[in-house]
Amino acid sequence: MADNTPSGSPSQMVSSSPRASSLPLLLASSSRYRAALLEQLKLPFIQASPDIDETPKADESPRDYVERLAVAKAHALRTSYPQHWIIGSDQCCITDGRIVGKPHTHENALAQLKRVQGKRIEFLTGLALLAPDGQCWSLVEPFNVHFRSLPDEQLIQYLNIEQPLDCAGSFKVEGLGITLFSALEGRDSNSLIGLPLIGLCDLLTEAGIAPLTLAGV
Repeated sequence: MADNTPSGSPSQMVSSSPRASSLPLLLASSSRYRAALLEQLKLPFIQASPDIDETPKADESPRDYVERLAVAKAHALRTSYPQHWIIGSDQCCITDGRIVGKPHTHENALAQLKRVQGKRIEFLTGLALLAPDGQCWSLVEPFNVHFRSLPDEQLIQYLNIEQPLDCAGSFKVEGLGITLFSALEGRDSNSLIGLPLIGLCDLLTEAGIAPLTLAGV
């Protein structure tokens, strides 16, 4: 699921710490939901929104697509933030082997939700960590969602309440979207919100950064 929450000033600190300069961290996203997840790690960070072309390449697999975009989002901000460790993330929903994008309209959202009734759908989240020296670590986090079979009137009611028109898959798991599911499968449900924290801790560890060492200091 993606979120297009308007960004504030990129220089505004989301979290502060006396040791912020020891790990200047940038979240390459304007999403308040991703920011709320990152705050759980108690690491100081700022936010800025990258501007990239998200068009899939010909014959590009969904896994390659989300990983490429996560890396591209991080690199898009490197010139403006050369001293920062930059976190990039991107997500897509896979239905019948094809990438499902954001619906943008009520009609498209209803059609998306009707196509997945009673099915298991895969979500892929690409995650990248870019160091100031240009070294980059990345991964793709899979997560499966089992959708209930619901009548159209309930789907319409959900869409009218949540308005998830800028969300891949037409739902917000952090809201009423949870009522659409019968089961979840995966190691980190944060993936559905767009920032798998377990995977991020893996990347930080690979880069030689111990999150607990810097948390809350």
